[in-house]
Amino acid sequence: MELDVVDLRDFYQTPLGLTVRRIVGSEVRARWRGVRGGMVVGLGYGVPYLGPFRQDATRIAALMPETQGALVWPAAGPLLSVLVEDRQLPLPDNSVDRLLLAHSLEATDRPATLLREVWRVLVPEGRLLIVAPNRRSIWARIDATPFGHGRPYSRSQLQRLLIDNLFTPVSWGTALHMPPLDSRMLLKSAPVWERLGQKLWPGFGGVLLVEARKEVMAPIGGKHAAARALRELVAVRRQVSDADT
Repeated sequence: MELDVVDLRDFYQTPLGLTVRRIVGSEVRARWRGVRGGMVVGLGYGVPYLGPFRQDATRIAALMPETQGALVWPAAGPLLSVLVEDRQLPLPDNSVDRLLLAHSLEATDRPATLLREVWRVLVPEGRLLIVAPNRRSIWARIDATPFGHGRPYSRSQLQRLLIDNLFTPVSWGTALHMPPLDSRMLLKSAPVWERLGQKLWPGFGGVLLVEARKEVMAPIGGKHAAARALRELVAVRRQVSDADT
């Protein structure tokens, strides 16, 4: 079952959802601590994590795919959310400084097409931050939260997808190391779970976070096109035909 924007909104209003917002939001802010000016965009359902950047970014927008639907955001002030087709974003080339993909990559059936469109709108050396369900975690196996829907990813899968679409990963992380249970006692101890999880089982966090840089030139060669060294030069003798005499 595909989640729509109302399901996502309702989840983030639950005690578990509010805890997820705090934990993942702190990881997002830690990676984008230096945002000053420029344009910041969230694609998917990034509004739980975009709020803190409203004071720092010159422009900010929440792009919500038509497959999920859109909500008014924020509740007060100028409207910053818009319904879009994620394969054809209503933005000019090289116009976005930082783009957050949250509840987006796992929901699309054409991730490469999505990333190429993200590449188009990012400025040269622009930064992409992906929050995606971790294939190794229990969160990806329980559909009580949004992270149990769609396609989860492993680190190697995300890395290959990014490199194939002209992005270079620059930092990795995980979050949500507690079980995905809406228990009051568990939620109160969430910070302890996070500290222990980062030290003891970092690969099993509920979500993967990867920040990647847009590359403006495609890599040459690689394991799929290895260059062969030329051992020696061989002179090519031109044969003389009757027409040349």
